[in-house]
Amino acid sequence: MAITVRNLTKYYGHEKAIKDISFDVKTGEILGFLGPNGAGKTTTMKIITCYMPPTSGLVDVDGLDIRTHSLEVRRKIGYLPELNPLYLDMNVIEYLEYAARLHSLDKAKLKQQMQAMIEVCGLKGVRHKDVGELSKGYRQRVGLAQAMIHDPEVLILDEPTSGLDPNQIVEIRNLIRQLGRAKTVILSTHILSEVQATCDRVIIVNEGTIVADGTPQQLQQEFHGSESITVELKADVRNAMTDIFPKLKALPHVESVEYGGGKDGAHRFSVFTAKGSDIREQLFNQAVTEKWVLLEMSRKVTSLEEVFHKLTKVG
Repeated sequence: MAITVRNLTKYYGHEKAIKDISFDVKTGEILGFLGPNGAGKTTTMKIITCYMPPTSGLVDVDGLDIRTHSLEVRRKIGYLPELNPLYLDMNVIEYLEYAARLHSLDKAKLKQQMQAMIEVCGLKGVRHKDVGELSKGYRQRVGLAQAMIHDPEVLILDEPTSGLDPNQIVEIRNLIRQLGRAKTVILSTHILSEVQATCDRVIIVNEGTIVADGTPQQLQQEFHGSESITVELKADVRNAMTDIFPKLKALPHVESVEYGGGKDGAHRFSVFTAKGSDIREQLFNQAVTEKWVLLEMSRKVTSLEEVFHKLTKVG
């Protein structure tokens, strides 16, 4: 189920929270929606889910305009807000049944979905406990379960792994990947490694505007600078700076070389090359030719975190 956003703008008083943003999300796509606090992520998600109206612009979900078909759009969406709203005096079973009845599930479907959500969200051991007695991690699982209880075609998850331990994060990440095969998913998080592992595509927003849109790999490729390769060589030479350094510097695409020191005949270098070049094969062949023992060779790849900082830093 596709989502279309066109020229979306939102004012809070005189403050412009979203500035004329446009994007599409395809069926079966997991979109990571990133940005610093106050960038407009949560506002955009609230508009798509019909929690608040836009000041101007168009949003439609499966061809339905959120302004004129709000109820139909809500039926198609499962939403986990950033601040997980739960009824703390209900037990888990009661709360999920309540959420299911709000979506008008019949008895057979209700029972089936409740069992499925308790299983996939790992709630079996706490299903008879009051929500107020649960840890933050388990409350987050309950929130995920209510978002998915009606088997929606679209999932919008604002910080879905907040408060979860590392094992639980992996479980929820795998669940989102599984759901993303058949559903449209928009995922907001500050855990950038999670985006890299989970999302097919990333949109980064800053100060209410979209500053990047592409796959994690495309963004890493587009926004990195020089390539960097760390190499450690064991060589029987008198002076690494005269016997090794010039030969590394002479390799194709090498822009600069830094010597990191040596000990017991092993010498460490950082080799910087032009953007988009990969000289690991040439380095290996050079080591063979010179009879250097190659102890280590690692290529530094620009992380999504570095891309994020570059696009959203202040000043």
